[in-house]
Amino acid sequence: MTPDEYCREKAARSGSSFYYSFLFLPPERRRAITALYAFCREVDDAVDEPSDPSVARAALAWWRGEVARLFARDPQHPVTRALAPVIAPFGIVRAKLEEIMDGMEMDLNQSRYLNFPALRLYCHRVAGVVGALAAGIFGYRNAKTLEYAEKLGLAFQLTNIIRDVGEDARKNRIYLPMDELKEHGVTAADILNANHTESFVRLMRFQTERARRCYDEALALLPAEDRHAQRPGLMMAAIYRALLDEIAGDDFRVLEQRTALTPIRKLWIAWRTWVTA
Repeated sequence: MTPDEYCREKAARSGSSFYYSFLFLPPERRRAITALYAFCREVDDAVDEPSDPSVARAALAWWRGEVARLFARDPQHPVTRALAPVIAPFGIVRAKLEEIMDGMEMDLNQSRYLNFPALRLYCHRVAGVVGALAAGIFGYRNAKTLEYAEKLGLAFQLTNIIRDVGEDARKNRIYLPMDELKEHGVTAADILNANHTESFVRLMRFQTERARRCYDEALALLPAEDRHAQRPGLMMAAIYRALLDEIAGDDFRVLEQRTALTPIRKLWIAWRTWVTA
């Protein structure tokens, strides 16, 4: 299996909405974004999968060393070997990959966020930075597009947090800001014990409204001259907004289940956005 094949399999196996937007890209850009996505998945899995935090820290330390080897032109892992030929053409710099890993490391150091500014830093590192790198791969002429990509990354991460409340709680993680739980009359115990109350629904409506505003603000920032090139991000936004609608329509039953769109629906939304954006 070649490094590119490894990354394609990693992306396809994840079932992520992002994978469907990659399918429409020209080969060179598709290889680059698939390698970047595979890198993010590998590092996230390295932190998330081990039950022993010391094992996760060791795995993350290995990845930090591997990124150093990548920029020293001696990558060892299939993902970094796939990244090697695309880092220069698409402006993928070491500092940005380090920042993504800093975000993953936050999951090893904390499981609660006191307020939204604290959560926003986490979202910036694990999603906003990725959004900006992805925008560079898709192509842009106006630097304002990077602001759009950062805001869109935040919207994606907020959507992930809403979708995964129950799944995260089972790992003793709560990404919803603690002060907002208190404001809506929800306790951490309610989340951890999967208590689906009216207060919880009100809290989730609040979270969903903020995520939707982020999508609107992101799209308002996208310069007209870069809209065509940035269609993959617009496709992802359409898929993720449909997911938000699905979660809201199901009365935010995210504590007991993980809502997902079917692959055929994701592909349909991606195609429709591609031809109309």
